[in-house]
Amino acid sequence: MSTLTMKTQSGGDAGSVELPDAVFGIEPNLAVLHQVVTAQLAAARAGTHSTKTRAEVRGGGAKPWRQKGTGRARQGSIRAPQWRGGGVAHGPKPRSYKQRTPKKMVRLALISALSDRAREDKVMVLDAWNFAQPRTKDALSALSALGFRPEGARPPRVLIVLDRTEEAAWKSFRNLGERVQIIVPEELNPYDVLVNDWLVFSAPTLEAIVSRLTDGAASSDAAASDEEEAA
Repeated sequence: MSTLTMKTQSGGDAGSVELPDAVFGIEPNLAVLHQVVTAQLAAARAGTHSTKTRAEVRGGGAKPWRQKGTGRARQGSIRAPQWRGGGVAHGPKPRSYKQRTPKKMVRLALISALSDRAREDKVMVLDAWNFAQPRTKDALSALSALGFRPEGARPPRVLIVLDRTEEAAWKSFRNLGERVQIIVPEELNPYDVLVNDWLVFSAPTLEAIVSRLTDGAASSDAAASDEEEAA
């Protein structure tokens, strides 16, 4: 179990917090990470692409010229795929790109992503977000105090995990563009963890994430043991 210095919104120290090895200290499983992230990106595709076959294109009912005697290649319809304005052969049709991903695999991928960020010292924990009222200027000041707005350098991408009750913080961070992403604990996923440089928790959201992932493991182990006893 690794120990991390907890920060305040102004950048000071606020004690220490322990990151459990079961969530932040495993060896990342790259194969599972790749499969889960690929499935997540595939599920985000709309799948609404569509082309018309020669049966769906309007017109072309008459044979353009007689079969023999013209010196030209035989043709049956001006809506065949080789004609301009004709149908598309083997073109895309609306479909779902979703892939089946077991819950255990999704959990392992998320823990692998969290462990990867922790191994690179890219995890930060705050005691709390103290915004008196929603204000983007205060959010920028907090990010600068925490070292996420270095002078003369491109700022890192930061993923901030906020509780649903932290409404002032949510409204303060939501206008900062693509370099700052906010998410609730129950929606934390491997792709968003990996696509951002830093992962920032508050003490309540860290507890929620650890509880979610450890409870999931306990319930899975209990189900497995029940199945073994039944067998």
